[in-house]
Amino acid sequence: MTQENQDRITNLEIKISFSEDLIEKLNQTVYKQQQQIEFLYRELKALKEQAGSSGSGAASTNPHDEIPPHY
Repeated sequence: MTQENQDRITNLEIKISFSEDLIEKLNQTVYKQQQQIEFLYRELKALKEQAGSSGSGAASTNPHDEIPPHY
C-alpha cells in the first residue's frame, strides 16, 4: 500500500471517528429534547384539567346560573 493510500485511509478513519462522536451527541440532544417535550405536554395537560375543573374562567360560567346583584 502506498503512503498516499495510507494517508487517505487515516483521514477517512479520523472523519468517521468525528462523525460517530457528533452523531452520539446529536442523539443525546434529541433524547433530552424529547424528554422535555413529554414533560411540557404533561404540564400543559394538567393545567388544562385544572383550568377546566376550577370553573373560574369567563368562558366556563353560564350567565343563567349566576345570581343577580340585587339578591
